[in-house]
Amino acid sequence: MKTLGVVLAGGRSSRFGSDKSEAVLMGHTLLDHALHALRAQCDAVAVVGRSTDLASVIPDWPAPHHGPLGGLAGALRFAASDYDQVLSIPVDAVRLPANLREMLDPGPSCIATQPVIGLWPVTALREIEHILLWHGKHSMKALAAATGARMIDGIATLANVNTREDLAVLDREFRLAPRDSRSRRAE
Repeated sequence: MKTLGVVLAGGRSSRFGSDKSEAVLMGHTLLDHALHALRAQCDAVAVVGRSTDLASVIPDWPAPHHGPLGGLAGALRFAASDYDQVLSIPVDAVRLPANLREMLDPGPSCIATQPVIGLWPVTALREIEHILLWHGKHSMKALAAATGARMIDGIATLANVNTREDLAVLDREFRLAPRDSRSRRAE
């Protein structure tokens, strides 16, 4: 199946205090880390909700600031003509399993503790549009329920960088980790 990997990067980063996608971890931006993780697992990559020269750019749908659901809706609409599925991750996704797509296949599926990390067939577009236009709860968990997505448990805690302190802790963990357990991009 042809897979489009997307980094959902349209958030306001209000808790972080500045554009989280440009925050630096081990010499590379969080956006660089996320794109690197996806390139190894997908046929093509794109960034949703943020202008960049690093990959194709997709706008949120139906408009900005609808959270991850709006970003994923934009990605699914974009993917519908050339791809079978979308692998979505947030911009602060570092330390993703190298076999993430394989772990999530077949979709629809997502990580139970972080449902923004998921594999979504383009056929999920109908459900996501319904949720965004008519349904009251605009959440990734609502999409998972509407599509019957498998909720994947048992994956090690993944990074979730919401504040500068979170980034500092992650940076210390990367620096202290044995070289072979670090993200390939962080080297």
